[in-house]
Amino acid sequence: MPAREAEALARAARRDRSARNAGSVRAGAEAGTATAGQTKSEDHARMEQVVERSNMWLAYRRVVANKGAAGVDAMAVTELKDWLKGHWPSVRKALLDGSYLPQPVRRVDIPKPDGGVRTLGVPTVVDRLIQQALHQVLSPVFEKGFHERSYGFRPGRNAQQAVRQAQQYVREGRRWVVDLDIEKFFDRVNHDVLMARVARRVGDERLLKLIRRYLEAGMMTEGLVQPRTEGTPQGGPLSPLLSNILLTDLDRELERRGLAFVRYADDCNVYVRSHRAGARVMAGVQAFLSRVLKLTVNAVKSAVARPWERKFLGYSVTVHMDSRLRIAPQSLKRLRERIKELLRQGRGRSLTHTIATLNPLLRGWINYFSLSQTRTALEELDVWVRRHLRRLLWKQWKRPKTRERRMRLLGLAPEQAWRSSVNGRGPWWNAGAKHMVRALPPSYFTHMGLVSLVATHRTLQRVA
Repeated sequence: MPAREAEALARAARRDRSARNAGSVRAGAEAGTATAGQTKSEDHARMEQVVERSNMWLAYRRVVANKGAAGVDAMAVTELKDWLKGHWPSVRKALLDGSYLPQPVRRVDIPKPDGGVRTLGVPTVVDRLIQQALHQVLSPVFEKGFHERSYGFRPGRNAQQAVRQAQQYVREGRRWVVDLDIEKFFDRVNHDVLMARVARRVGDERLLKLIRRYLEAGMMTEGLVQPRTEGTPQGGPLSPLLSNILLTDLDRELERRGLAFVRYADDCNVYVRSHRAGARVMAGVQAFLSRVLKLTVNAVKSAVARPWERKFLGYSVTVHMDSRLRIAPQSLKRLRERIKELLRQGRGRSLTHTIATLNPLLRGWINYFSLSQTRTALEELDVWVRRHLRRLLWKQWKRPKTRERRMRLLGLAPEQAWRSSVNGRGPWWNAGAKHMVRALPPSYFTHMGLVSLVATHRTLQRVA
C-alpha cells in the first residue's frame, strides 16, 4: 500500500469521525477516536513498538509454543532461533524503513464438517513471528473499540460466554433467531474496506503498508504463487484481529438498531420475538453487509428459524420456556465420526493404547460442552463408545476358541462362554449382547482409565 494511500485513508477516517455527532454512531463507523490515549508521535511510531525487544521476545515465545506447520520456505519452528541470530538485524531494518516483503502463504485445504473445504494460508515461521508481534501491539489499540457482544478471539472472552448470552436472549422471550452465515468470509474480505478501518486508529504508514502486504501476499499452490486481491486467509496470528476490526461495523449497526445479538468471529446470531421481525432484520443486515462491508450472506446456510432448530458454536437449546442448553446433533455426529476414525487407526493395538488415544479427544470435547444441561446424549455416547471398544476386542480375538477362553478369563461361566463364542453373529451385535456386557461391564473400562462423558460432565458442573 503506497504511503500516500495510507495517508489518504487516515485523513478520510479523521474527517468521518469529526462529522459524526458525539452521542451517536453511524452505520459503518466505530465509536471513539482513532488515537484515544495516544499522542500523535506515539501513533506514528507503532512500528518501533512492534520491533521493540520485549515485544519480539514475547511474540517468539508464543510462536514457538503454538508450534505449527512450516510455510513455503519449509523452515520449522525449531529452526527459528538460529535463523534469527543471523538475519534479525536486516529484517528489523526492513520493517523500520518500510521495505519488508512477506513471503507467500502455503495453501492447506481442511475438509468442513458440513461439506466443502476451509482454505488455510500458512505463513512462514518468520512471518508468523512478525504477525504475532503486530497483533500484540495492535490488539490493545482496537480492543477498547470492540463491542461487548463480540466474543471471538478476544482476551478474557470465549465461545461459552457467547453461548450463555444467546441462551439468555431466548429465555427473555426472543424465541426466533436470525442465523447469519457470511459466505466465505475469510476468502472475500475487501482489502480496501478493511484497510480504511485499520487506518482509523493507526497512523504509522509503515505499519499500514505492511498489513496491506500481508493481505496481498500470494498463496502457493502446487509450486505456483497465486496473487490475492481479496480475503485474509485463516492461518496467521493477524487474521482473527483483522476480522474483528472489519465486523465491528456490523456490531455497531446491530446496536444502532437496538437488536439483541451475539457474534463470535464470523458467526452472528440475532434474537427477535417474531418471524416477521426476523425477516425484516435478515433483509436489513444483508443490505448493510453488501453495501458497507462488501460481504454476502450465504442464503443456503442462513435462516430465520426457532433457536432449537439451529446450532450456535456447537450448541443448541431445548424448546422449553427455560431453554436449557443442549449439544447440537451435528456436534454429536461429528464426535462419533472422529471416534470411528481413531478406532480404525487403532486396529491391532492394545485396548490400553486405544483408550489412551481416545481420552484426550473425549476430555477436550466434554470440557467444551460442559454447559450442556441435558445428559441423555452423553449417556448414549458413553454406551456407544464402550460398545465400539467391545467390538474391537471381539474382532481381535478372531477365532471361537480364543473368544471362549477370553470370556472365561473375564468371569463368564464355561457353558455361556462357549455358546457365545459360536453364535455366528457379527462383531457389532456381539459387542452389545449380554455376554460381552457381562464380561466387559462399564466398571472394566473405568478401571482401564476410559474417560466417562457423564461422570466428567457431572464433575465439571459441580466445579462450575
